[in-house]
Amino acid sequence: MELSENKSKLTIAGILSLISLPLGILVLMTMMIIPLPPGLLDVFFTTNILVSLIILMVALQTFRPLDFSSFPTVLLFATVLRLGLNVASTRIVLSKGHTGTDAAGNVIEAFGNFVIANDYVVGIFVFAILIIINLVVITKGAGRVSEVSARFTLDAMPGKQMAIDADLGAGVISSEEAKEKRESIEKEADFYGAMDGASKFVKGDAIAAILILIINVVGGLIIGTTQYDMSFGDASQNYVILSVGDGLVAQIPSLLLAMATAVIVTRISSNHDLSGQISNEVGITKAWVPAAGVILLIGFIPGMPNLLFVFFGILAALTGYYFHKKSKNQSNLEEKLVEAEKSEEDQDKIELQEVTDNSAISIQLGYGLIKLVDQDNTGPLVSRVTGVRRQVSKELGFILPSVRITDDLSLGANEYTIKIGQTIIGQNQVFPDKLLAIPGDSSDIKLSGIDVKDPSFNMDATWIEKFHRDKAENAGYMIVTPEAVVATHLNQILAKHAGDLIGQDEVQELLDNLQKSSPKLVDTVIPKIIPLNQLTGVLKILLTESVPIKDLKRVLELLSNINISNLSVSDIAETLRPALIGLLIQKICPLNKPLSVITLSPEMEQIIINALKDQNSNGLMLDPKFTQSMIKAIANSYEKASSEGNSPIFLTSPVIRRDLSNLIRNNIEDLNVLSFTELPENRKVQVIATIENNNENEKKNEETK
Repeated sequence: MELSENKSKLTIAGILSLISLPLGILVLMTMMIIPLPPGLLDVFFTTNILVSLIILMVALQTFRPLDFSSFPTVLLFATVLRLGLNVASTRIVLSKGHTGTDAAGNVIEAFGNFVIANDYVVGIFVFAILIIINLVVITKGAGRVSEVSARFTLDAMPGKQMAIDADLGAGVISSEEAKEKRESIEKEADFYGAMDGASKFVKGDAIAAILILIINVVGGLIIGTTQYDMSFGDASQNYVILSVGDGLVAQIPSLLLAMATAVIVTRISSNHDLSGQISNEVGITKAWVPAAGVILLIGFIPGMPNLLFVFFGILAALTGYYFHKKSKNQSNLEEKLVEAEKSEEDQDKIELQEVTDNSAISIQLGYGLIKLVDQDNTGPLVSRVTGVRRQVSKELGFILPSVRITDDLSLGANEYTIKIGQTIIGQNQVFPDKLLAIPGDSSDIKLSGIDVKDPSFNMDATWIEKFHRDKAENAGYMIVTPEAVVATHLNQILAKHAGDLIGQDEVQELLDNLQKSSPKLVDTVIPKIIPLNQLTGVLKILLTESVPIKDLKRVLELLSNINISNLSVSDIAETLRPALIGLLIQKICPLNKPLSVITLSPEMEQIIINALKDQNSNGLMLDPKFTQSMIKAIANSYEKASSEGNSPIFLTSPVIRRDLSNLIRNNIEDLNVLSFTELPENRKVQVIATIENNNENEKKNEETK
């Protein structure tokens, strides 16, 4: 029964929500066409003032401008409502103004008598002052701020989009978070663009108020003296009071909406509403105490209202003391909270002192970088590292070990190191109070700052001050935060050393998870066909060569169908590669694009094959000069392709693939080596470079000479 009642209520509420806006527009149109009785006009004027106050209060309570994203549309409807009331009131003033000052209702009469006080000149001047305040000061300033905000927001959009793409590429944020951020940027641009136009409503409304007042006064005097045979004094008495009262009733809501517009466009995003933000920023003891002193000194000047100035001086001093006590108490409270949090043992959070010799992955920070992790015992770096760990784990197919973040006083203030086990794999420095600006293709200006090389991709970059961010983004630079620099560096290292990070515990965890869906398969393969330690070795080799192991079920199915009794761990991994290599290829190159390939000439391959046969499979040993020349040529081809936006692979014969991969990987880390038999049939291949035997050519030239 209650459920049906709730549904009924929701249905009624939905119907009211649907018809409220069209109904409001219909009322506005009716108001402009059909004459309204004075009593109903009083209701509408009061409603107009209430609506304007509510809009202003909402604007004051927002934390950021986008919290009131419907403001431009609300401003339009509020302006149209007020103009509609002006039309309705003007009709009554001009048609029934001769009957007395209460012809247009009690609200207009009360406002007119209160301001004019039987002095027409004073009333008109007061109204003019209100118009000047609204039009010249508030409306003009808000319009200028809206225009500038709209322009700068649109100019900064490309830089913000690049920053989101960089975070997404580094694994710091997910695709859903990136989508939300892009939508937020677009919404912000649309909002400030709409506000630039909406500010014109307020300006036009102020101008319309002046014209309406003139029309009411002039038209009323003409109608009263000509049609109703009123004296000029009586006509002035009635029509000026009615006109000024009508203008005031309309101008006060207009002034409130102009203030709301100014508040919205000048609002800076904060964790507090406007009153809270102002209180926190103005409550500085060092500002109140000198001000109190100056007011007290003025109070002792002869001829001044001494008691008044002394009173306000003492009040200012007491206010400064209050803010001092409040700030001190807040600081003490924050220190107690920090101490309490440090005393709690939270296994989900990374503490600086949590250092063990068994950490598979660790980051050591200089003392100047502790602020990156010491904010509320979490810090921006911790969340970044967690995001990188999640993203890399998803790409590789197993859960990476936790990353330990510790301080190291032996490092420089801004230095950091990244360790795999106890071995330092990466080391660089970041500046926590600056931003890293990486130039894009369209960057045409040089930024002032500290010139460095990006630790992840060895690109030219500059550490700049934070207040230069907008300038850099508008110039086409990609802006990266210090914690993002460290996280991206970590991302690169984890991907390159994935084989060192998987052990028997991680493999067993993968098997336990697979057993839930394929128990027979796991029981058949492990350990009957292959023991856990041997399977771990196979997976290590695959990961070392960047082959993902996400499809563990397929790995076990392949192992169940091959005889591995006489095969080494390396041989088993080589056997599995053709079935798993598609995961690697699709990560390197999209399906709809040809795969860029670097290969050896037939002569070069034959030399390597012969050398491998002569050495009885004890390892590939080539002539040092020949090896150096070949590696140099491959590296040059790879760097050229990478600079052109390609991600090439090295393609060679299956016989020498493994040995050649070990040789190339020791010299060119990011180049993957595949055999001809591993290429999927549906992938198109584009040979971008063929490595020739330059040593042989040099010998022929020498013999010719």
